[in-house]
Parts: sequence; structure tokens; C-alpha cells
Amino acid sequence: MSWTEHQRAMLAEMGLRVWDAPGAQEPVVAVAAEAVGAGPASRPIAVPVTVAPQPHIVSPPGMDRAPGAVATMDWPALRDAVAACTACSLHQSRRQTVFGVGHPQAHWMIVGEAPGEEEDRRGEPFVGRSGQLLDNMLRAIGLSRQAGTLAGSGESSAPEDPAKQVFIANTLKCRPPGNRNPAPDELARCEGFLIRQIELVRPKIILAMGRFAVQSLLRSTAPIGQLRGRVHHYQGVPLVVTYHPAYLLRNLPEKARAWDDLCLALDTVEASAAHAARGA
Repeated sequence: MSWTEHQRAMLAEMGLRVWDAPGAQEPVVAVAAEAVGAGPASRPIAVPVTVAPQPHIVSPPGMDRAPGAVATMDWPALRDAVAACTACSLHQSRRQTVFGVGHPQAHWMIVGEAPGEEEDRRGEPFVGRSGQLLDNMLRAIGLSRQAGTLAGSGESSAPEDPAKQVFIANTLKCRPPGNRNPAPDELARCEGFLIRQIELVRPKIILAMGRFAVQSLLRSTAPIGQLRGRVHHYQGVPLVVTYHPAYLLRNLPEKARAWDDLCLALDTVEASAAHAARGA
């Protein structure tokens, strides 16, 4: 397999580079050794580029529709409901809620886990180092979070093509104290907001990032390593499982597998669009 200069540049956005190993039949994606503390003269840590298998469609029991009044809310009403929510104890320690960010009709939807300290301070998901990595990952496949446009904020929608935009939301809208893991009752009480966000966005693809996002959307406790590499479905929407950017920052060689996941999601969207075009 050969890599074009454009593809190499895309990988570089994620902190990866292609290493043409002597004698190897295929190039490998490498995490620079200096990125994990080795000297600059050291060889990179090589991670083979794996070809994603043919999508295997799995249809687990999905979540019910958003409950009660939430099921009929538009973006402004939903944002207000999240901001005023006191359904669990997390409202007592939050600075502010973290509703979501991006294009309200984006073709791509990213679901993360719970806000951290920086997200709680700024009111936006995926900021700080993990947010920078996510932005690089998105840019590598030609996507943008369009951070200045918040659905339901009263701002006018930007003219950008929704096929090139994402909407980002978390399973929880409030930060757990000390960045601890979300509790089951907290996830359950916040679930309706996420369901309604997905219903309003109507994405073409969902990227579930991290264990709690996967558990919420797929109702599965299987490790991410067992779930990634194939296409699942949530309420008829293709869903690809991948690692959370915060995990990738601690486990740099896994970036190559995250790249595989992005390529699988991109291939899935393109295949769906081609199928729709043939049927038109």
C-alpha cells in the first residue's frame, strides 16, 4: 500500500507519521519516539496499519425515545432544560452545564463521556489537550467542530456544509467531582438529553469515544478493543467505536488504531452516500 503526500499530512495532524521500514511490504504508521520520552535519534515505535474488516452490522437494543417533555423540545428549549437540570447531585458542584457544540445538522456526531475540569469551566466539551487532539483528528479527515456555533444558543447557523461539520456532546452534561467516573444513576438521569440531541441532529454517523459513551449507546460492557473495527448501529444510525482522546494521550501507540477507526467511519459515510446516490 502506498501513501500519498496528502495522506501523510493527514496522519501528521494526529501526531503520526508513515515509516517506510526497510524490507517491509507495507509502510507502518509510527508514533515518534520523542513523543514518548525517548531521544530524538531513536527509532519510532512502529504500529502496523491494519485494514478494517468489512462492516459487520450489529443492532443492539437502543435507548428509548427521549422521555416526557424532552422528546418534543427544540434546540433552545433543550439547552434551557439542561442548564436548569437538578435531577442528580452533580448540579450542586458544577460551575455550568456542558451542553454540546457544533453544527445542529452535522452529518457526524461525536459522543464523549463526561466533562472534565476545563470543560466545566468553559462550558464546552473536549477542550484542553484532549480537545486539541480531537480537533487534529477531525482536521485529518476534513472535518471541523465549528466551535463558535452552539446549537440552541441563539446564534445564527453558519453556512458551512453540514457534511464537513460535527456535533459534539457528552453522555453527562455536568462534571463529576474530581473527574471521577460517571455513576449509573447519573448516566440514567442525563440520558434523555443525549437521546434528544441525537434525534435533533439526525447524524449520518456516530463516533462513540470512550467506555461510558459506548455503554450508553450500545448497552454493552465489552471492552472497546472488542467492539472497535466494525460498524454497529444506534437507532438505524451507523456507529463506530473508538478510544477517547484522553486515553490516546496516555497511550500514544493506540493513535494508529484510532486512525483506523476514523477511516472506517469515513468509508461508512462515503458508502452510504454512494448508495443513496445510486437509489436516487
